[in-house]
Amino acid sequence: MGFEHAVPPDGYRWWYIDALSDAGDRALTLIAFIGSVFSPYYAAARRHGAADPLNHCAVNVALYGRRGTLWAMTERGKSRVARDDRSLAIGGSAIVDTGDAVEITLDELAVPWCRRIRGVVRLTPRHWCGRGFELDGEGLHRWSPIAPSARVELRLDRPALAWDGEAYLDSNWGTEPLEGRFREWTWSRAHLPGRTVVLYDREEWSGATRSLALAIDPHGAIEEFAPPPKVALASTAWRLARRTRTDTGRPAAIRRTLEDGPFYSRSLIDTHLFGRPVLAMHESLSLSRFRSRAVQWLLPFRMPRSPR
Repeated sequence: MGFEHAVPPDGYRWWYIDALSDAGDRALTLIAFIGSVFSPYYAAARRHGAADPLNHCAVNVALYGRRGTLWAMTERGKSRVARDDRSLAIGGSAIVDTGDAVEITLDELAVPWCRRIRGVVRLTPRHWCGRGFELDGEGLHRWSPIAPSARVELRLDRPALAWDGEAYLDSNWGTEPLEGRFREWTWSRAHLPGRTVVLYDREEWSGATRSLALAIDPHGAIEEFAPPPKVALASTAWRLARRTRTDTGRPAAIRRTLEDGPFYSRSLIDTHLFGRPVLAMHESLSLSRFRSRAVQWLLPFRMPRSPR
């Protein structure tokens, strides 16, 4: 999992999980950050010189249900961070690699209503992938689909919630700020019979564009294939553009917008891949918007920093 790996000044490393319930009515995303890439506090610290990523760590958890969303992301300093080769603890939450599963203990406070999110999430991969991919032309930003296909068991005490479903786990890391290299990106993953498909499009400030299209089989073998054509999706309420890739001549559409922010959206989309209609998890990220003063001013209301 790489919890123990050094993260250089101004750099970052994160572990991302998403999951959909078997009933199709609930979803989860969970991200553990060392060097929280969207932190306004980390961005401010970098403006005054090289910043320590361990002083800007957070666990982001979002629970999506029929009645809305519970969302938490409290930043912690290095005194509240502990890690070794098998575990990472940030504040009251921890992620542990047990060898055959990943167990996440959550104790977070949702904003803005200060509701507690407390309980355990257990992710059991069907297979592990050890391969990493460069996201930029210099190898300063990398990504690895650690467990593209997995089962998840969610058991929370607060709120009282229990469900099982299909899940996905990956990791990103880099040696410089994300917004210093990329202008925008889109990403999606979809589970198909016998494979997981991941699509990743990035645009750098230099104008360079790069794409990944991967099909990962039940044994973890990765096949790169020619990316399908791009199609436009409906923009968000913040007028953030959304695009994806789908089979030639086949439509794609938003089923549900899970997150709608000024620079980031997460959505469930109906699309077509390898000749099949599929439901995909999708994200759009505008780092040009993230860099704006207006967005930096808004972020602390969504991402508080703990005084301890």
